[in-house]
Amino acid sequence: MSKFDKQIPETVDSRYVGLVDAVHSGWFLQETGELFHGFSVTAEDTLLDVGCGEGAASFFAAQRGAHVIITDTEEKIVQDLRDRITRETPARKVETLVGDSDPLALPDACANRIVCMEVLEHVETPPRLLSELMRVGTPGANYLLSVPGARSEHMQKRTAPASYFQPPNHIHIFEREDFTALVEEAGLLIQEYHQSGFFWVMWMNLYWAAEAAEGHGMDGAIRDKIVPPFDLNLNRWASLWLKMITTAEGKAFKEEMDQILPKNQIILARKPD
Repeated sequence: MSKFDKQIPETVDSRYVGLVDAVHSGWFLQETGELFHGFSVTAEDTLLDVGCGEGAASFFAAQRGAHVIITDTEEKIVQDLRDRITRETPARKVETLVGDSDPLALPDACANRIVCMEVLEHVETPPRLLSELMRVGTPGANYLLSVPGARSEHMQKRTAPASYFQPPNHIHIFEREDFTALVEEAGLLIQEYHQSGFFWVMWMNLYWAAEAAEGHGMDGAIRDKIVPPFDLNLNRWASLWLKMITTAEGKAFKEEMDQILPKNQIILARKPD
């Protein structure tokens, strides 16, 4: 194996490495304007981001001048993202919704790019949400959908606090067959299926171990509590992974591990014309 890059320090910000890893997996492709490989966004598009969270997808689309519609259950998350998009991007228009998206307070056929990432595992009735996403898409609209990988979820059941698999957190685990069937039964046409995120599988399990060692418990919306500063060993793992994927052999290893133990399952789909 090639020698690791000695210029990379022994600890690296985990979030930075997560972004680098994501780009290697086909996310946030600035040169081609693709939010994910095969899912382009232009200034002419209207993108709906359901369960926007920190808003990486919305911000990417806004940078390209698109009309963005952002939704989340937390008003502060939505308003902070709206303010940032308005301040820092040439977005054609920004709309916001606060709620659980069941139903979506939007007219039929209002968006031609629909993003719903890491949301379906949280909602009580995923088919109902998919039905809403189908309704608000224009004929021929493109969809970018993701849920956690089943193997990753089963692994974390051994390490994460019980609350991680209780409302308002993850209440469904989707095997690949479950996820594809859910999308197809909503009436969408699946174009591609991908898996990625081994880096985050290992990171999350190390995170749970570190939290348990410190005697920390968690309840409520856990996504809002996984914030820096992180345990030093997490940033050491990030450094090791960054050193790995900057080698030719490491890139091949990443691709293999992303298939064996993915953090995310991703579907690109289209609404029939």
